[in-house]
Amino acid sequence: MTTMLRSTILAGAALAALATALPAAARDLTIVGWGGAGQAAQDEVYFKPFAAKTGKPLIQESWDGGYGVLQAKMKAGAPNWDVVQVEAEELALGCADGIYEKLDWAKMGVKDEFLKDAVSECGAGVIYWSMAMGYDGDKLKEGPKKWADFWDTKKFPGKRSLRKGAKYNLEFALLADGVKPAELYDVLSTPEGVDRAFKKLDELKPSIVWWEAGAQPIQFLASGEVTVTSVYNGRVTGINKAEGKNFKLVWPESMYAVDSWVILKGAENKDLAQDFISFASQAENQAKLPLKVDYGVPNTKAAAAIPEEVQKNLPTYPANLEHAIALNVDFWIDNSEALTERFNAWLAQ
Repeated sequence: MTTMLRSTILAGAALAALATALPAAARDLTIVGWGGAGQAAQDEVYFKPFAAKTGKPLIQESWDGGYGVLQAKMKAGAPNWDVVQVEAEELALGCADGIYEKLDWAKMGVKDEFLKDAVSECGAGVIYWSMAMGYDGDKLKEGPKKWADFWDTKKFPGKRSLRKGAKYNLEFALLADGVKPAELYDVLSTPEGVDRAFKKLDELKPSIVWWEAGAQPIQFLASGEVTVTSVYNGRVTGINKAEGKNFKLVWPESMYAVDSWVILKGAENKDLAQDFISFASQAENQAKLPLKVDYGVPNTKAAAAIPEEVQKNLPTYPANLEHAIALNVDFWIDNSEALTERFNAWLAQ
């Protein structure tokens, strides 16, 4: 072996040993939301102020939900996400499966200020939001009033759009078929009720354009591809404010739920993630969010500080809640897997 070759090998070995000895570069705090107007508002109210307060940068990502996504991420090893905004059943399932860290509510100091359904050992409420009907008020002077109208393609010709999945759509189908809101989950809890919901979806299937990301139904309305759609309430009011659209929301028979922040088990930035959730849960910070995007907040002190004219656009406003329906989280925890499997098989037919 030549002296030059031996020197090259020794130098390479020394560099490899040095690289092994040096600690890996720390990943910045990574927070995952749902994109769109909601996450843009969170950036202004939570992300940028928290980064400025701590002097530590953070990374934003977005997702479209799905418990399987979180399961896969955890099975792959140390997660590359720290804080994730999850829907109610994702919170309950992940907490039961042990894939989230437990929150230190005592350190946060806001537990008594939160609405009860926004408090969990694994999660802290982020927003109350609604899945409602939306349509373009410039194209429909007299819009739909209930889900039976959504199914009425003679009175309201054109395509419809629904979020791709069993949840919400089975409820909407039964409401369209005349089931009373108070009896909705009693009916859906029976095999006959599930069959009835899918039979009702059969009627509309040729007219449905499916959406997955929250921005899509707004795009479909704007382009005229669909006449009416299910949509996140904040997306409608957000586009109206940003682009001067005249999109309308139908609050009666809308369905509302609460999203929560969670910390993935073994997250690299677990302590900083806890600090972020504490920051985002304080009344003085939460009160700013509905000024940017029309979602309700779980901190009651924050909610009380929101101006009346802003509250009127929120899912939590009494008049909007009057004929709205709470998503039955326990039902979906128990039935999500089976109904999702059946929905996917139905979709493939």
